[in-house]
Amino acid sequence: MALFEPERFLTMRITTFATAAAIAFLMGGAAFADTATTPAAPAAGKPAPAPAKPSSAKSAECSKQADAKQLHGAARWKFRAECLKAK
Repeated sequence: MALFEPERFLTMRITTFATAAAIAFLMGGAAFADTATTPAAPAAGKPAPAPAKPSSAKSAECSKQADAKQLHGAARWKFRAECLKAK
């Protein structure tokens, strides 16, 4: 049995091509899958998160004042809390 028989190379080439085509077919299907999903329902016993409230004009004004004073972190939080109570 010779190592370089043409029939053996042809069989190997066809097998390799078929395997590569099958892998490409299986992997390529995921690229066209519909990935848009609806949000999952909340788990039983856990309340759904509340929708975000729009900020009031008072809150926006206090934020602008804190920005003008370049406040960050705890100092900003304290300033905004006092500002909202005062108005």
